[in-house]
Amino acid sequence: MDDTYQRGPLLLLSGRANRPLAEEIGELIGKSPDSATIRDFADGEIFARIDRNARGRDVFIVQPTASPGDKILELLLLIDAAKRASAARVTGVIPYFGYGRQDRKDQPRVAIGAKLMANLIVAAGADRVVSIDFHQHQIQGFFDIPVDHLYAAPVLVRYFRDMGLDDLVVVAPDVGSAKMARGYARRLKAGFAIIDKRRPAPNVAEVVNVVGDVEGMTCLLVDDMVDTGGTLVNAVHALLDRGAKCVYAAASHPLLSGPAVERLSQAPLEELVVTNTIEVPEERRFEKLRVLSVAGLLANAIQYIHSNESVSALFEVPEEES
Repeated sequence: MDDTYQRGPLLLLSGRANRPLAEEIGELIGKSPDSATIRDFADGEIFARIDRNARGRDVFIVQPTASPGDKILELLLLIDAAKRASAARVTGVIPYFGYGRQDRKDQPRVAIGAKLMANLIVAAGADRVVSIDFHQHQIQGFFDIPVDHLYAAPVLVRYFRDMGLDDLVVVAPDVGSAKMARGYARRLKAGFAIIDKRRPAPNVAEVVNVVGDVEGMTCLLVDDMVDTGGTLVNAVHALLDRGAKCVYAAASHPLLSGPAVERLSQAPLEELVVTNTIEVPEERRFEKLRVLSVAGLLANAIQYIHSNESVSALFEVPEEES
């Protein structure tokens, strides 16, 4: 008998971290994500209950784990509830994997937060994880369960390809994002440059040099996330100081913490294009911000996994659009 039928029908759940994305995924796959009750006790403790029968079902839980920490707790509680309800399989759909920047011990006496988060998800009972653009690819190896690591690049590349920008150079804001930027440059048939920077303290970046020709060119800065916006704003000024015609930016995950909105709205930036892996509330949106949806990407992944089809096609970015 096909394993799909042994597992039973798909059940889509959602935490509170990004309900609009979960609802959009639900519309695409024809399953409502409103089958879980989550509320806070007076002291802040979280209560989670699955409202539908989960026995023998293939459960997918949509929950990015950006700060604060109650988002990871909601995910863990929903995973545990599904396992205790005798779900056949539980998949954590984590569009943004929080604590991904703490992926190594780069100084004495620090925690490796990304590994700890992976351990907690596995210990809670998850059988599989789906995520988009880990901060570092090696985070996949932190999990002792299958991981489908997807990329927001298909969505972002399509957007900029349709814009038809002339004399385009894709710029990596640091060496760590160079591989991602090269991929964008290849698919957009653009030039490539790197910003050499030093970071004297967390969330503080100092641009030192631009490696590559950007004079008279349209520049596209690409990174996996934009947090306080300091690195991005410094990079924009550095490129314009070196003769760039104009600067666009793209990032998979819009953390937009602290002064980010004020900084980015005032920066000489043409447009910041992000995805909805993290919900951006209306009060954090600004004129230059463009939010694209990854619901289609995640909906396809969920359907492929449920039907035991290969997800590998979703990892690739088409070289050309037909």
